[in-house]
Amino acid sequence: MTAQRLVRRTISSGGPYEASAGYSRAVVVGDRCWVAGTTDTAADGRSAHPGDPGAQARAALDIIARALADAGFALHDVVRTRMYVTDAAAIPAVLAAHGERFAAIRPAATIVVVAGLIEPSLVVEIEADAERT
Repeated sequence: MTAQRLVRRTISSGGPYEASAGYSRAVVVGDRCWVAGTTDTAADGRSAHPGDPGAQARAALDIIARALADAGFALHDVVRTRMYVTDAAAIPAVLAAHGERFAAIRPAATIVVVAGLIEPSLVVEIEADAERT
């Protein structure tokens, strides 16, 4: 008997970097979904909410929720998040935004301070991994 090969699907948000950088907003294999690092990048490649890490985090989480929905998942399927901020002062606002969405779900989570993101106006990037149970 041979094992059935799982189908790999890619999800696009149409973001400005996906095609040129060769990545997908999300990748689905079986009952798992990995959502790429997500920012609040507007069509011009800059932050839609410059200087507001809480708004950037909320916008990134909205994009993540849409990608999950497009992939057939929901926020309650998220088992892990990773949050990146360019300034430690942003941590409380980003954690508050994360808590608004995940207080009842409580995925494993990490937040780290990084030197910078792809564009200086972006100060928050969030990744999410989901699994249907």
